Amino acid sequence: MRNFEQSEMLKRLPEQFFAKLVKKTQDKINQGYDVINLGQGNPDLPTPDHIVRAVQDAAAKPRNHKYTPFRGFPYLHKAIADFYQREYDVSIDPETEVAVLFGAKAGLVEISQCLLNPGDLALLPDPGYPDYLSGTAMANAETAFMPLLAENEFLPDYDTLSEDDLDQAKLMMLNYPNNPTAATATREFFDETVSVAKKHDICAVHDFAYATIGFDGEKPVSFLQSEGAKDVGIEVYTLSKAYSMAGWRVAFAVGNRSVIENINLIQDHMYCSLFGAVQEAAAEALLGDQTGARELADTYKQRRQRFLEALELIGWEAEAPKGTFFAWLPVPQGYTSEEFADLLLEEAHVVVAPGNGFGAKGEGYVRVGLLDNEERLEEAVERIGQLGIFQ
Repeated sequence: MRNFEQSEMLKRLPEQFFAKLVKKTQDKINQGYDVINLGQGNPDLPTPDHIVRAVQDAAAKPRNHKYTPFRGFPYLHKAIADFYQREYDVSIDPETEVAVLFGAKAGLVEISQCLLNPGDLALLPDPGYPDYLSGTAMANAETAFMPLLAENEFLPDYDTLSEDDLDQAKLMMLNYPNNPTAATATREFFDETVSVAKKHDICAVHDFAYATIGFDGEKPVSFLQSEGAKDVGIEVYTLSKAYSMAGWRVAFAVGNRSVIENINLIQDHMYCSLFGAVQEAAAEALLGDQTGARELADTYKQRRQRFLEALELIGWEAEAPKGTFFAWLPVPQGYTSEEFADLLLEEAHVVVAPGNGFGAKGEGYVRVGLLDNEERLEEAVERIGQLGIFQ
């Protein structure tokens, strides 16, 4: 059979970090081991019942068996605008400032293709979500990295970035609450981001994937709450984490009109919009009873507490996560991130994600997903404790 050569674009793509992790995990499961998989960010809790009922009812409607409007139904745009007004006191024009997305990942990859030409520069966080690099690779763009360091609470320090990089950059990616570091951002940081973006003519994209998962009584801040944010950027919001709807593939971008139009335009050429029943369910999630969303967030809070208590018992010292359903844990001396992750898989049959998979500054950490019940999280820590590493 003839072998057709890949395009140059496909050759530029980085290795899919999580695909490699999944293979290692599956190999161990196939060998018959009881593996506790805390290495991925796949929500394990069910979607709230009223959202499931909404999609079931909507699936029976004939209008949802047809092609939907390319840019989504107007009722979903309005629901998104109403949601932002209610949750963040941010005014969104549903006609010009909303783009419906096939999951946040699609939008975060598309944005580079919308705004960057070959050779243009994007500023990316290090460590950061690996698929930001997928987007810049598809656009054949250059990247410069913004270090996220513990001493700066895992926020980029704009004063330490190269003036040349700031002047050349056309795009900046941010993500708070942060994957993988579990850090949160302040309103003051976003105010500074707006100022930097205006000064250097940079489009700021805030990935707000973990918007509902903040701890210690702190509600995560929206980038768009900062004055002038819509002048310089957008925010990408997913229903995957807030409503445990990861498999539904529904998200949206809101903010700067020109950027939103660019996203809508590229999607006009790639898709017809989401299945109408999913759009109806998304509107119900945003505007309906929020009890289920609060209960999901409370569950992650309880898991965080039990997990931290278990870590303390085995002597693994770590900062408490401020948001997300992840913990960002320091690797003990004598190991690289990957060596330690491999050790935990081989000896404790616990999967964690090595921090170097998120960037060079992730070396020295592993990311743990609090995505199993409290008993299994405690068992995972107990297994690690039995290795005697932290005694």
